[in-house]
Amino acid sequence: MLKALAYAALCAIGLVMGAPLAWMISTSLKDPSQVILARDQWLPRRQVISRYGPVYSARVNGVAIRGAQIGRRREGVRLRVLAPAQMAGQVVTVAAPRVHPVEQLHLEWQNYVNAWKAIKVESALGGLLRNADAFLVFYINSIIVAVAVTFGQVATSSLAAYAFARLRFPGRDGLFLGYLATLMVPGVITMIPVYILLSRLRLTNSYWALILPAMFSAYGTFMLRQFFLSVPRELEDAARIDGASLFGIYWNVIMPLSKPALAALTTFVFLHSWNDFMWPLIVIDSLNLKTLPIGLAHFQGPYLTEWHLLMAASVIVMVPVLVVFVIGQRYFVRGIILSGLKA
Repeated sequence: MLKALAYAALCAIGLVMGAPLAWMISTSLKDPSQVILARDQWLPRRQVISRYGPVYSARVNGVAIRGAQIGRRREGVRLRVLAPAQMAGQVVTVAAPRVHPVEQLHLEWQNYVNAWKAIKVESALGGLLRNADAFLVFYINSIIVAVAVTFGQVATSSLAAYAFARLRFPGRDGLFLGYLATLMVPGVITMIPVYILLSRLRLTNSYWALILPAMFSAYGTFMLRQFFLSVPRELEDAARIDGASLFGIYWNVIMPLSKPALAALTTFVFLHSWNDFMWPLIVIDSLNLKTLPIGLAHFQGPYLTEWHLLMAASVIVMVPVLVVFVIGQRYFVRGIILSGLKA
């Protein structure tokens, strides 16, 4: 009984957490008028229109009918009966409160195309793209930045973690604690000094400003160090006897055995870089260098927000995140299994 209640509670929590995602996908497929007038409508629907006019359902003398509106009178709505067949063609008048519009599922797939083409960029990527869709440029910028940051942070974190976990040198533990202490400093405090440094180096409003500060991470170093410590030293000793160098041990022994931790760190870094909004907003001014989170803000105006286009663009932005998660999921499972065996 308790197990069933726990499953029910988890399912309820999952539904609540998934509601915003469902609303986003639903809104991305709605007509603009539906977004404004029917915010509580989860499935995009549109009233059926016949060649005579909008179709309504009603009951006449106890018989359910469907009819096209051909006019209105003081007594009610005039309908030309379409169904059932034995009453087809008749004209009836039904009181307005008893008439209900007939709706059907209607998905506006064109919203995704309109969102993609909503903004134009005169020139991007050093002139390789001219008069291109800005969303394509935002996508390319996000991919470049996310891949570069992910590769750089995994490389630097793994090298630092290897040094802290496997090498012995004076002050190693104190240096690691000092490096780890930087996690206690909020990022908003370091934004201004880093921005001033990049500004004096004349690197603002460039890819370097988006990539370089994010390539180093105390969290990634700590995470990989803890995993590297769990690798048996006998394997390292055997590789050293075979003549492997320090870098050879790192590349051929430690890294292949750390795929679950590397996959987890890769996923975390990619997601953070892909969704980062504040830092690109600060260091980027040019439209042709903006990333997707900043690009989404172009659908929001001071007086009007095109919700259907904003949600369609958000769904497009979400696709690479889902792909990365699906690819890395099996490594997460292996990491859990390995952790259980070590325990």
